[in-house]
Amino acid sequence: MMVQYHEIKQAHPGCLLFYRMGDFYELFFEDALAAAPALDIALTKRGRHDGADIPMCGVPVHTAEAYLARLIRAGFKVAICEQVENPAEARRRAPGSSKRGPLKRAVVRIVTAGTLTEDGLLEPRRHNYLAGIAEAGGRIGLAWLDLSTGDFALSPTTEAALPGDLARLSPGEILVPERLLTRPALFELLGDWKAALTPLANPRFDSEPARRRLEAFYGVKTLDGFGAFSRAELAAAGALIDYVAATQPAATVPLMPPRRVAPGSVMQIDAASRRNLELTATLAGERKGSLLATIDRTATASGARLLADHLAAPLTAPEAIAARLDAVQFFADRDDVREAVRDRLRHCPDIERAVTRLGLGRGGPRDLAALRDALGETANLRHMLAAPGLLPWQLAEAQQRLGEHGALVERLARALAMDLPLLARDGGFIAAGYAAELDDCRELRDESRRLIAALQARYAEATGVAALRIRHNHVIGFYIEVSASQAGKLGADFIHRQTMAGALRYTTVELGELASKIASAADRALALELRLFEDLVGEVLVRRGGIVMAASALAAIDVAAALAELAAAGGWVRPAVEEGGWFEIRAGRHPTVETAVAGSGAFVANDCVLGDDRIWLVTGPNMAGKSTFLRQNALIAILAQMGSFVPARSARIGAVDRLFSRVGAADDLARGRSTFMVEMVETAAILNQAGANAFVILDEIGRGTATFDGLSIAWAALEHLHEVNRCRGLFATHYHELTALAAKLPRLACQTLRV
Repeated sequence: MMVQYHEIKQAHPGCLLFYRMGDFYELFFEDALAAAPALDIALTKRGRHDGADIPMCGVPVHTAEAYLARLIRAGFKVAICEQVENPAEARRRAPGSSKRGPLKRAVVRIVTAGTLTEDGLLEPRRHNYLAGIAEAGGRIGLAWLDLSTGDFALSPTTEAALPGDLARLSPGEILVPERLLTRPALFELLGDWKAALTPLANPRFDSEPARRRLEAFYGVKTLDGFGAFSRAELAAAGALIDYVAATQPAATVPLMPPRRVAPGSVMQIDAASRRNLELTATLAGERKGSLLATIDRTATASGARLLADHLAAPLTAPEAIAARLDAVQFFADRDDVREAVRDRLRHCPDIERAVTRLGLGRGGPRDLAALRDALGETANLRHMLAAPGLLPWQLAEAQQRLGEHGALVERLARALAMDLPLLARDGGFIAAGYAAELDDCRELRDESRRLIAALQARYAEATGVAALRIRHNHVIGFYIEVSASQAGKLGADFIHRQTMAGALRYTTVELGELASKIASAADRALALELRLFEDLVGEVLVRRGGIVMAASALAAIDVAAALAELAAAGGWVRPAVEEGGWFEIRAGRHPTVETAVAGSGAFVANDCVLGDDRIWLVTGPNMAGKSTFLRQNALIAILAQMGSFVPARSARIGAVDRLFSRVGAADDLARGRSTFMVEMVETAAILNQAGANAFVILDEIGRGTATFDGLSIAWAALEHLHEVNRCRGLFATHYHELTALAAKLPRLACQTLRV
């Protein structure tokens, strides 16, 4: 057995090996030494190797998912090694031989942070992306996929934009060619993601093999039907496909066709700005208190993920933004329709991930039930949205994508029992009356169990041992158990099996025959259920395309209705987003702060009107709200361009292509950067990248150094923004000397916040 273990372990050197032995996954040698403390389980030993004890630990198969989650969070990769033959197959493999060796085993899956699919390993309301970075022809390509949903996309990027792109995606794992990590500048850019990096051999990122790999995966002769991709994008996408195939060797991976995110189609927000604005997490790393937590009113997990995607990547095209706003407007204007739709959505489980698990061969009866319930609601939603001529085109398209699923829903409703196990192998999930042959097997099985109870009563009466019990375990099957003090009352018909502490176990010929009947009936029943399960899964997968479309439609409807609910509850208004350089917010409010103070007082609204005055120089005393005012207007721009109503009396915004935020003070000691150094690096990035359509907020530039030096830095930065970048911006400062620039810079206006 250890020879087999070593062979498999040597083929997977970077992983902990979960080696299946009966009802446990065992770990040996250095794997056991690493896993035992990480899982807080006992470290034992099994046999000896090279004169030393072999360290060992293990986890039960039925609770392995919880242990896997802990190991993945601790940064490990885990190879799952299963038995791929049973004893009967082993006997057929070597008939008549006593030297068959251990049962055949093989790694069926490698679990990594970027390839999770089980609900217990995932956060239901956020994507879990596996990303890949590649370079070819002097360009950089970025690709990402979510194995749990099948989403797959790619985009060109640059060294300067890469950290912001990664911050937008927040991938669980990033594949990079080894050669890129030898470049100090790029390695520095990936500094925030070191724990997520998985370096791979350079040839796995070659663009031509990557193209062929993608064509083979999708069964096409050319990728032209999916879009025009650069060599770098193909290299990154091909590496992902290669990695997924390597980590899922026993599965057919269901991925959607790759979609290309065109450069410039979404607002560019760098990593520092995302962090400073607390878009998806607070500075303390918590979801509560973030903008996402504030606006999330979605009723479904897939809707929550889509909302997070929209917030992470606001659009830049006014027409596309208006289409999203039209959908929100429809629900905002119809309270009764909105509430009815949201009520039905609350009954929709996460079919996006359920159908993917079924496609990977990891689904269970509850995934089928999720499809039954969610697809059953699509007919109700189609009827509720049946308003020809009234639906905005996004909702009209979503209504069509909901599709017709009556036949599948009806079959699943007939097939599935009320109480369902997590795993198909546990049985008991097919409803009575669905399959006559299964009903017959169950009747025989249940009748046999009643016979066991009758046999126990007869033996107890015949022997005079009232406490005699017939029990069962997976090792010796059915057995008769009596206390040691009562064992002498049993006759010669009782055959001794085991001696336990305080009890003895026996069997009889009659019990053995009855046990065989029960086992046979139970085995046949389970085999039939598993066959029926595969039939149901097969029908689901035949209809997978329509199910995926329905899942995306449910998410889109959910997001629109949720944002309308948010607007109705908070008195938010529809913004006007157009081409141009204006930024006109009347009575704007900070969405997160307003929510936080809702129980203790009213938020004081403020105007922000940038027209001919492209930059405001904002002064005021400490605690007057300068930082809040700056952040509030940046967040309103993001909300408007993601397709949400905004907290204001009115809002008119010229589309922002890049948003920068230099707010707050924090060091980065891991990279040897002081607070002042961090401030200067972030300010330099803004001054080097902001263009005419950018929106910039800067708070207290220069405060991290001596007063005169700080004033000089702030003065120069403000002049550069005005003369070179020519962008819209809010510049908060304590340096009142800067107000003199208003006489020199025609597009600069001075504003003061008062308490």
